[in-house]
Amino acid sequence: MPHFKEHSYGKIIQLSGGGATGPLPRLSAYAASKAAIVRIVEGLAQEVSQHSIDVNAIAPGALDTRLLDEVLDAGPELVGEDFHARMLQVKRQGGTALSEGANLAVFLGSAASDGITGRLISAVWDPWERLTEHRDELQSTDVYTLRRIVPGDRGFEWGEHGS
Repeated sequence: MPHFKEHSYGKIIQLSGGGATGPLPRLSAYAASKAAIVRIVEGLAQEVSQHSIDVNAIAPGALDTRLLDEVLDAGPELVGEDFHARMLQVKRQGGTALSEGANLAVFLGSAASDGITGRLISAVWDPWERLTEHRDELQSTDVYTLRRIVPGDRGFEWGEHGS
């Protein structure tokens, strides 16, 4: 960080994943660790923004790794039937190509992504190749962040303080 601050420029890229965006019953510690990475990225991005240091997290997709094998070996009784079935499908399909996450990392590490910061970006699902076209709009929203949804966000009239 001192090097980045001294040069008023830097890129920090963390690996998170889909476990950050929703509960994973029976894999709660794993999911919490992925969510923690995103929250650190969001906070750190704000802390260092005045130094032109971009901090982002990547969700690389479901990779065919040793962790996938361990989940499958654990069986549906330990990791849950739904999750186990989804991971069997990932294994059959060979998982997300490592190049997907690597290409996103190269983009986020390049000057092309300058100013995109504090985000969790999916290598597979998000149109990251075009984010520079929407840089200002992106940075003025909570898109690609973790946030709390309140009733008004979904059009409900209840849930405000005092109602």
